Amino acid sequence: MEIKKGQCLCGNVKYQISAEPVATRICWCRDCQHLAANGTVNIVVPSTAVQIEGHLNIFTKTADSGNVIERRFCPECGTHMFANSSARPQLTVVRVGTLENPSSVKPSANIWTSSSPTWACLDSELEQISHQPGPPPLQSKT
Repeated sequence: MEIKKGQCLCGNVKYQISAEPVATRICWCRDCQHLAANGTVNIVVPSTAVQIEGHLNIFTKTADSGNVIERRFCPECGTHMFANSSARPQLTVVRVGTLENPSSVKPSANIWTSSSPTWACLDSELEQISHQPGPPPLQSKT
């Protein structure tokens, strides 16, 4: 297993992840579009596997799914880095663009495609899910 590292744009917040992602998806929900002006590529990892250095601000909002989402971002440069859902507190969403090596992961699905703009470039080789998918299974440690 490769330890993944990342940071915000200004470098004041750094992190490392000590577990493989349980899911890698491109999200087209309206909230992600507001954050990135596009879809966002995210990995989902066990929350206990994320170690963070630095201070993060938190923005809380109820998502289209009905879940309460806490989004964490750098207060200095504004980089959105992590999100947690009230439905799955054991999992943390990490923005792939903040990884040192974003090519180390490959998305397997587009989610919330029902919200994607007509001009969105959706990879036809990826699974297309119109709304919020069920939770990814946590991998057992063996």
